[in-house]
Amino acid sequence: MFPEDIQTLAEAVIATAAARGLTLATAESCTGGLVAAALTAVPGSSAVLDRGFVTYSNAAKTRLLGVPAELIDRNGAVAQPVAEAMAAGARDDAGVDLAVSVTGIAGPGGGSADKPVGLVHFACASKAGVRHAVHRFGDIGREAVRLASVRVALGLLLDAAEAA
Repeated sequence: MFPEDIQTLAEAVIATAAARGLTLATAESCTGGLVAAALTAVPGSSAVLDRGFVTYSNAAKTRLLGVPAELIDRNGAVAQPVAEAMAAGARDDAGVDLAVSVTGIAGPGGGSADKPVGLVHFACASKAGVRHAVHRFGDIGREAVRLASVRVALGLLLDAAEAA
C-alpha cells in the first residue's frame, strides 16, 4: 500500500517500540491518518499503537487534543506551538510513551506568503519533552507533500523510540 521506504520505516518504528516496551499515538491533520495507516500496515503493530487522532479542523484539535483555541487563533493551525500542543495532547489523552503530530499545508491551495504550500510542522512528545521539526517541501503536489510528511513523522517516532 505504501512505498517501500515508508513501509521499512514503519516496520522499524514498530520493532523498536516493541523491543523497548513503548506505546504510541499519532495526531494528524494534513496527513489525514496516513501515519497511523503506515504503522497499522505492519503486523504486530497492535502491541504498540494505541490510537490515532485525525484532527483536520481547528475545533477537533481543540476538542480532542486540548490545543487551546487561543493558541490556534494567535499562530494559525500550521505552527510550531500548535504541532507541539497536538503531540503533547495526544500523548496525554492516550496515556502513551510517544506521540507524533503533523500539521501543514498540502495544497494545492491554502498557502500564503508566510505559510506556503508544502510547509509542515511536526512534533514528537515523550517523557523527555517535545521535539519539533519543520519542513518546507515546496509545492510538489498534495500527495507528495503528504507522503513526505509521513516519512518525517515516522523518522521522528523512530528517533524518539531509539532514545527512550
